[in-house]
Amino acid sequence: MNEIDARGYSCPEPVLMTKNAIKNGLPLKVLVDSATPLQNITRFAVNAGYKVESRALGEDFELVIS
Repeated sequence: MNEIDARGYSCPEPVLMTKNAIKNGLPLKVLVDSATPLQNITRFAVNAGYKVESRALGEDFELVIS
């Protein structure tokens, strides 16, 4: 599984990182550190036709896009 760590980046950077990483294949795990990139990445992925699962990891979040 491909993985990117987008913690510490401000939007739109996490979305752009995710968009580029999807080109390398799915599933893709994305780590973010706030609700804003979580929501933005989820919206982008769902609108692009991907399935998104997310969960909290302490203060961070993990998304799996497939």
